[in-house]
Amino acid sequence: MTDFYIQVERYYDGDATGFDSRYWKNPVLQRMRQDFREEAKRYPFTRMLEIGYGSGLDLVHFGKTHPGVQVSGIDISGGMQALASEKIRFSGLANVRAKKGSVEDLSRLYPGQYFDMVVVFFGALNTVEDLRKAADHIFHVTRPGGMLVLSFVNRHYVAGILIELLKFRFRAAFSRYRKSWGGYSPSQNLPSRCYGPRYIKQAFSAFHLHKKKGYSIVHPAWYYHRINQILQRFSRCLWKADVLLNKTVCWSWGEYTLFVFQKPDNISQQ
Repeated sequence: MTDFYIQVERYYDGDATGFDSRYWKNPVLQRMRQDFREEAKRYPFTRMLEIGYGSGLDLVHFGKTHPGVQVSGIDISGGMQALASEKIRFSGLANVRAKKGSVEDLSRLYPGQYFDMVVVFFGALNTVEDLRKAADHIFHVTRPGGMLVLSFVNRHYVAGILIELLKFRFRAAFSRYRKSWGGYSPSQNLPSRCYGPRYIKQAFSAFHLHKKKGYSIVHPAWYYHRINQILQRFSRCLWKADVLLNKTVCWSWGEYTLFVFQKPDNISQQ
């Protein structure tokens, strides 16, 4: 494992402690996760791969909702793998597997296996060494006609820039434009990079783009806890406003972007 991934693993190993309890206290994250899931459920699949499964919430969810599907996952963090494996054992899911590794390890961890649904929830691909090479690895393990549902921490989060500028936090306002973003924690650095929609589409140009979507365009991002508490009664309206803005150029200004890609079905599997 490279020094880059060792640092990423160290970050998420530390984040594993209390991860689930923090998640269940955050309704914005919960709503986004469910929306990500619903995007994947729009398409039929028999073999699912999740890249960056974290504590295993989605591995277990899809293992239960799709009992006839083989659900597999990779995550760079040993700490997260331990949490996910415990959930899988507790739920008695024989159709779910959680392995440890980076996207570059896919062919080694799942030799000769191909997936017709690949999901990345909450931006795991923001922490790969090279997004274009990661896209190539994903292409290789995706079955012709298979779907990708990928979410990314967005480079162009306009509302976030404005909020941070109003707080006179100029470095934080433009942190997503740095070569290394650093992650959400103010005290720990996460080797990572934020991507704009154009770069993502270029990296995954071997796939056909089916859909693009933005999250937290006007609705405050999940980590603006105080603002979300103040605007709690308006949360549903703000979410609906984001849905409407997704029909405009503003879709690309949110805190997260989501893309649905499909591998051409006229390509023979190597």
